[in-house]
This record gives sequence, structure tokens and C-alpha cells, in this order.
Amino acid sequence: MSCELTQTVLHGYLDGELDAARAADFERHLISCADCVTALESHESLHSSLQRAALYERAPASLRQKLQTELGTPARSSVTPIRNPAPWRWLAIAATLLLAVSLGWRLLPALRGSGGETALASAIVDAHLRSLQPGHLEDVQSTDQHTVKPWFDGKLNFAPPVHDFVDQGFPLQGGRLDVVRGRTVAVLVYARRKHLINVFVWPTTEPDSEPLSGSQLGYHWITWRKSGMEMCAISDVSPEDLTELHRLLTQ
Repeated sequence: MSCELTQTVLHGYLDGELDAARAADFERHLISCADCVTALESHESLHSSLQRAALYERAPASLRQKLQTELGTPARSSVTPIRNPAPWRWLAIAATLLLAVSLGWRLLPALRGSGGETALASAIVDAHLRSLQPGHLEDVQSTDQHTVKPWFDGKLNFAPPVHDFVDQGFPLQGGRLDVVRGRTVAVLVYARRKHLINVFVWPTTEPDSEPLSGSQLGYHWITWRKSGMEMCAISDVSPEDLTELHRLLTQ
């Protein structure tokens, strides 16, 4: 028998209609509810398939003319006469194009790849913000990688790589389970001076990839794929610090 939240909450969560508190509650529920996770993955897959299928077709011009005739509206020519715009219009067009190019160039690092990566970054930022609330940062609190790594055993269907980089200035603080876009993931928590870094880890079948970085709401993130794992580190530390942690995690 399926969970009742599949019918009452899941659609609102998928459509982004829940407030932050209810969304966080539902994501915590997903950690222990296989029915809701399966339903969410199914709905997301269907949504992606419909978007890729492009199930629409432009109506023929004959249909437009027929409707206009029946409604008594004068038919309009499908060809719009080209007029020479005034000089100030050329300036406005040029300024608009320049602005579009400028914005596109500035947003390119965060948008290269696909819209899915941007949505994933937003979900990671939301999960990072939730973790900063009291009592949400760590399920297992330890600086010993030999304590943190076994803690994940039996809680996940994969083994996240756990390392301590205290000698390099990134001491391990602990770990936890979290939910990102309906997927249960491992999170490793590191410290950098007085800052905290969340490193989200989950398995992937995609090939290894170069790091992709960006920032949202004042938080910097860097994500990459290596050896069957996808990882995303996020914090308010400098981008250089995240790049250094990425280097340590991939060496």
C-alpha cells in the first residue's frame, strides 16, 4: 500500500508549491519512504520525457483563415511589411543585444551544460541552508574517517569516499544523510578555518567530468564526476578554497 503523502504532498513538492518548512519536512520523510522516492522519480522522469518529446505542432495557416472567417474577423496578412526603423530604434536594438551578450557571458559558468545542472545547484544550495539550522548538520559527528565511513554502511546502497584532510587545512567534521531532488545522498562535512563545507556524494553512471562551478545566494559550489561518483562541494568559503578541496578529493 503506497504512502498517503504520495497523493497529498508529492505533487505540490514536485511543482515547487510547498513552503520551505513543508518542503524540508517532506525531504526528511523521503529518507525513510521508498514509496515516495519511487513515485517522485517516476514523475520527474515523465516530466522530463514530455519536455523532450516536444508534443506540439503549429496550426496550418488555412485553419487560422477558417477561424477568422467564421468569427467574422478580417484576415491579416501573414507577412509583416518591413519598415526602416528610426536611428534611435537601431540604437535601442544594439543596446539590447549588447546587454543580452553581456548577461549571457556572465551567466555562462553557471549555465553551461544543461538547465538540469542549474536546478541541481539550486537544490544543493537549499539543502546546504537547511543543514545550517541547529541540529541538522551532522548525523555522525567525528573527525575520524574510520568512524564516519562505517556509519554509512547499511544506510546507503553505495559507499561514499571518506577522507580527512586535517593536514591540508580541511579537517573532517562528520557526515549525514540528506535528500536532494528525491534522491538520498551522503554528505561529508569539512571545516575550513571558521567555515563549514558540505560535500554531497551520490553514485552516477555518467562518465567523469571536469569541475563545474558557480554561486547562488552568496554560496559558492563546485561539482564534478569521478570514478562512478558525482560530488558537489558548497560553502561560503572562497572559490579558491573549494577548488583546493576538489583537488584533494580527486587526487
